[in-house]
Amino acid sequence: MPFKEIHHTADWSIRVWAEDLPTLFSEAALGLLAISGIVLSETPHIRREIEIHSPDPESLLVAFLSELIYCAEQENVAFGKITIELNGDHLIAKLAGAPIQKINKYIKAVTYHNLKIIESMSGFKTEIVFDV
Repeated sequence: MPFKEIHHTADWSIRVWAEDLPTLFSEAALGLLAISGIVLSETPHIRREIEIHSPDPESLLVAFLSELIYCAEQENVAFGKITIELNGDHLIAKLAGAPIQKINKYIKAVTYHNLKIIESMSGFKTEIVFDV
């Protein structure tokens, strides 16, 4: 599993790692789904495409995860299959999911608290703090 929930005093936080930046974004979204305890309905299947522009990778990540939180809260939909295309300040996410059957923890927002995407020899990593 390329993400891990980590202890945070007031909020929830995950550490995410991946070989490349698009996969890091996908794994962050799956980490969000996992720490929320979201269970998807078997049907109907929903497909969606999200397009976001932002000045840097951290802002793109926050905007993308915020959009997923919005979908869960306002539309009762979540996505378990995610394909990300990144081109500079432009993100296109192709999503497949279903209505939410169950959710254990509600997340209010993605924060910028200590958010930094780090590139290393083994790929990319980041820690994301969620406001609950």
